Amino acid sequence: MFERTALPEGPRVISARLPGARSVSLAAYVLAGSRLESAEEAGVAHFMEHITFKGTRAYPTTRALSEAIEGVGGSFNAATDRESTVYWVRVPGREARRAVDVLGELIVRPNLHSAEIDGERTVIVEEIRSYQDDPSEYAQTLFQTAMFGDGPLGREICGDEAGIHALPEATIRDFWQTMYRPANTVVAVAGDIAHDEAVDLVAAAFGSGNGTIPTFAPAPELPAGERVRLGRRATSQAQLVVGVPALRRDHPDAWTLALLNAVLGDGMSSRLFLSVREERGLAYDIGSGLVDYADAGALEVSAGVDPAGLRDALEAIMAELARLRDEPVPAAELDKARRYLSGGLELRMDETRHLASWIGGQEALHDRVLTLEEALAAIDAVDADGIARLAGELFVDDRLRMAVVAPARYLRGLDRHLRLPA
Repeated sequence: MFERTALPEGPRVISARLPGARSVSLAAYVLAGSRLESAEEAGVAHFMEHITFKGTRAYPTTRALSEAIEGVGGSFNAATDRESTVYWVRVPGREARRAVDVLGELIVRPNLHSAEIDGERTVIVEEIRSYQDDPSEYAQTLFQTAMFGDGPLGREICGDEAGIHALPEATIRDFWQTMYRPANTVVAVAGDIAHDEAVDLVAAAFGSGNGTIPTFAPAPELPAGERVRLGRRATSQAQLVVGVPALRRDHPDAWTLALLNAVLGDGMSSRLFLSVREERGLAYDIGSGLVDYADAGALEVSAGVDPAGLRDALEAIMAELARLRDEPVPAAELDKARRYLSGGLELRMDETRHLASWIGGQEALHDRVLTLEEALAAIDAVDADGIARLAGELFVDDRLRMAVVAPARYLRGLDRHLRLPA
């Protein structure tokens, strides 16, 4: 399914060939995210992602960068996470060289002009404000601090408004100089392209260069923040997030947790969707998801509900967690969840963008890269006893954390209902 080459003092290159594919996709993972920041540097990793798009040595303006990719029908973007920053691009297969060149420019040769840095502060502040004005985003921000505390795993990745205005230009430049090294990068390529060709293109575009890459501090013991965090907003819909600490990224039970999450709240045939929305009409939008880092993780349920129905929705969610804890998942339901996960994974492998993310994300962040067949076998190996055991370990009252954004009058006494049925 894939081939990989570690270039001397350069990127690790991993590729998967899809014969006949008309597109080629690349995902370049820089192993530098917000978890490497001190409190004084908060937001620098995200700022660095932004400022690279303001111009590079070969593409001196944002317009030049955009036209290089969009001018051939392609698309590109980037995202900052806690432990990495990923740049991706998708173009017609004949434009593979162009795509690799643009990624190399963004990561290795950004201009970092002072005027552009100062101008981008306002853009990032507006992004921060957009999240604060979005009740669902605000609830997520509150939940992250409730679960992970006020350290690097709990802080907002973008930073805060005052910190962005005060962030020294030297800090941004130092972050790039230290972290954005060719040897600290994984480049994944998916499409109808030979591995040797992909390696040659990456070697030419990225070059070589090592740096001293700092390691991040261990995750705190979870949960690390307040049991309940409330955001008082005059909204017509309440946003609720509730969850528990879960598993680190490569934990032996990771696939068991994936199946547990699929049964609980991943998709329109999950228990939460069918019971809380379809049967009881308590929520318009409800689901569960997983957050995983190298040494920590969480399972969270999020819902948008009528503020007057907050208590009933919370109790319904608690009941579903307790049911997973107390009752083995029936064979037919578990088989449905297996097919949901396996089928979705297989379908994504037909699209170059998802395939590049699959192999690149594993190479960059996981202990090993699984083939599709190995992943499918791991899903098939999960049984009901394993799910029940894991649910019993995770769903414990004193590990629950909750964030709610709603009008103040609906928040009174809600914390008393954050408990699992006996």
